[in-house]
Formats: sequence, C-alpha cells, structure tokens
Amino acid sequence: MVATKKRARSKDVKVPTPQEVEDNLRKANLPKEQSAKYHPYYQGKIEIVPRVPVRSFNDFAIWYTPGVAQPCLDIQADPEKVWTLTNKWNQVAIVTDGTRVLGLGDIGPEAGLPVMEGKSLLFKYLGGVDAFPLPLATKDPEKIIETVKLITPSFGGVNLEDIAQPKCFAILDRLRKECEIAVWHDDQQGTATINVAGVINALKVVGKAMSDVTITLVGAGASNIRTAKLLVEAGAKPGHLVLVDSKGIVGRHRADIEAAAADYREKWELAQTSNAEGRQGGIPEAMADADVVIAASRPGPGVIQKDWVASMADDAILFAIANPVPEIWPWEAAEAGARVIATGRSDFPNQVNNSLGFPGIFRGTLDVRARTITDEMCIAAAEELARVQEERGLDEEHIVPTMEEIDVFAREAAAVGRKAIDQGIARVTKSRDELLESALALIRRAREQTQFLMQDGFIRPPPP
Repeated sequence: MVATKKRARSKDVKVPTPQEVEDNLRKANLPKEQSAKYHPYYQGKIEIVPRVPVRSFNDFAIWYTPGVAQPCLDIQADPEKVWTLTNKWNQVAIVTDGTRVLGLGDIGPEAGLPVMEGKSLLFKYLGGVDAFPLPLATKDPEKIIETVKLITPSFGGVNLEDIAQPKCFAILDRLRKECEIAVWHDDQQGTATINVAGVINALKVVGKAMSDVTITLVGAGASNIRTAKLLVEAGAKPGHLVLVDSKGIVGRHRADIEAAAADYREKWELAQTSNAEGRQGGIPEAMADADVVIAASRPGPGVIQKDWVASMADDAILFAIANPVPEIWPWEAAEAGARVIATGRSDFPNQVNNSLGFPGIFRGTLDVRARTITDEMCIAAAEELARVQEERGLDEEHIVPTMEEIDVFAREAAAVGRKAIDQGIARVTKSRDELLESALALIRRAREQTQFLMQDGFIRPPPP
C-alpha cells in the first residue's frame, strides 16, 4: 500500500469557545425541534393533485368512463404505449419494510412512513418525479420481492429504502434481474454515488490521486459496501481500502465473516480484496494514517474520537455521514486536524447526502425509460456532480453542489440518461441537450408549482 508522507499539522486551526460549541449544538438540534411542531401541523408532506384540466364535470367523460376505454384498448394492443398514455413514465415507488430507518433501526413500516413521505417530497421538488411511499407490512425478502414485481405495471422505477442487510443485497440483486423497470436501493447506490462524488473533489482539494490514497470505511453496512465497490470503479485500488464493522477490521483473518459468507457475500468478497496490509483491530487502527475516512455507522457524537482523527495522514478527508447526528461533530474533527470534513446534514458545509443523487438519477433513468440503473450510471452521476462543483469552485467547504440549483439535478439526469443509452438499456434515445432541456423543464415546473401553492395559501405557512 502506498504510504502517505506525514507532515506537521497546521497550528492555526481555530478551537471553538464553549459558547460557540453551545451555539453549534443548538443549531444542530433546531431541525428536530421544528420537526416536532411541523409534522402534526401539516399531517403529511405530500398529496395527489390533478395533472389534467377539469373545465366542467363533462371532462370526466374524457378522463374516466366512457372516454378512458380508448387508451385502455391502445395499451392492450401495444403495451409500450403505457409509457405515453399514463403517468408511468414519471412514477416511482418508494418501498421499505422499516427495518433500518435512518439511524433509528427496526422501527417498523408505519414509523418509517414519515421518512418515505419526505423522500417523496425530495423526489418531486428536486427531480420532478412523482414518488409514492409504500411501506410494507412484511420483513420476508421473498414477499418484498413478490410485492415489488406485482406493482411494476404502475411504475417506471422502484426505490428500495431502509431495508436491513444482508437481505437488502439479495432483494436488490433479484429485482434488478427479474424486473423490466429500474430498481435500485438508495441506501446502497444512492449514498455510494454521492460519497464517490465527494471523494473525487476532496482529493482535488488536497492534491492526492484516487489510485494512491488509503481509504477507511467505518461501518460495513449497505452504503459503505456499495461505496467501496464504486470507489474501485472510480479508480481506487481494492487493497488500499480498509473496512471496519462492529467487530473490527474486515479482512481475510475474519473467520466469522467467512462462516457467514452465504448471507454476507458482498462483505466476504471485500474481505478478500481489501486491507492489503492485513490490519487488525478496531476503528482507531483502521483510521491510523488513512487519507480518507468515510464513516457510515451509527449516530454520534462520540463514535469517532478526536485523537483517531489526529492519527490520520496529513490533509485528512473525513466524511461523517450518520443521521441524524454525525459520528463526530465537524468542529471537533477540524480541531483534530482534518482538512476536508463532510456530513450528511444540510446545516453544515459539504452535505454528502443521497438527496443530491436519487432525484437526478431517477430523472435521467425515467427520461430514457431505462430497464435498470447500473454502476456505470452511478459513476456518470458522481462525475457530473463533481464536475458541476469544480466549475463553481473547489475548496475545503465546497466539494459537492448544494440542492438549491436546478441545473445540478438536470445535468446529473442528462449524464445518467446518456450512459443508459450508451449501455443499450434505454427504451428511447435522446441527445444530451434534449435530456437536459426536458429535465430542466420538469424540475422547474415542480418548484414553481410548490411556490404557487404556497402563495395562494393551499400550502399553509408554518406555525409560529
């Protein structure tokens, strides 16, 4: 493994005062306090609104019986017409069993519904995608697979969400093979895509190459296992990766992982290809001399200690992306010497969050009616996100774009759509400009529609 030269750490890192720490904690807790007030006030985050005009009750004869019989017959004669005669082209199902919701664990499908509704809101506002939350009252992988296959006539894609490992891997693999529409698992592919985008640009900031750096992944769940695979696709050397789970560093020495290989196939594969140095121990040993640490483990703070950050290589990059609280507070990581710090939260710089990925990725997937979402499509999205931010300017606090600008998601969609076309898995062919223009129009429409509803009072102002 390539060793990174150690240099003296900068001595000008600003140590926050006790008052600043208190202010930072108050700021970090504010979304939780507001959420407790807003959710009972609004009683849900999404609703269905008409897409067609209702000029009078006579229009129901067009949209429903007897007029609706004609599109039914057209689709019966040519099933592909369902993509143009219904909203299938823009509909995604968000499917969960509630077994791994955020950092809250197995809280059940009903308790997971607020998260799925929030996901639907992000799909619409950021990607112009109509997404429907579908928590399932089963934990049985076979029933989940069967249910998803049964509902595919209504949808152009399926977003699997908050399903515990190891079954999430098998469910995704089966559905990708057995469905004719795109199915992906956002906790795997979505998080991994944004992690890779962030690493690409963070390495540019510190002047290191992907093929040279040591990358430690704290947590060996669905997101970090897929992140490891995408990092290799993006140029990282497998032997330079070090994964650590709740029992220690992953490697060939882990007989417990080998014994469970039938259920944890992906982890055992990485155990054989990563950790070329043969490191053993826990998180401190895994982080020592690492150039990059991506923590996707359990909510903090305190999961990662300051002295472990201090043991990393010079110009260290640290992603602490557990939700709702990162494994270490950003100001603590900065005090310990990390140069580039990212979290999964919007209230700190460098939000490395899958909300930057799934709306644009599904927008591009739906716009070409792709049959699946490949790793290559994810890499295309990551590279485009990195390119967007590089054009805006890179520094320690700006390694990925924010969710505020429409063109971020439209460009991501165009890149994904073109990659699907190049791979031969798209049902329609469009140029990059066509994809970009279409995505911009749909996303702009969704945002303007929300503003109109707010202005006209159909969406009430928040409570005081």
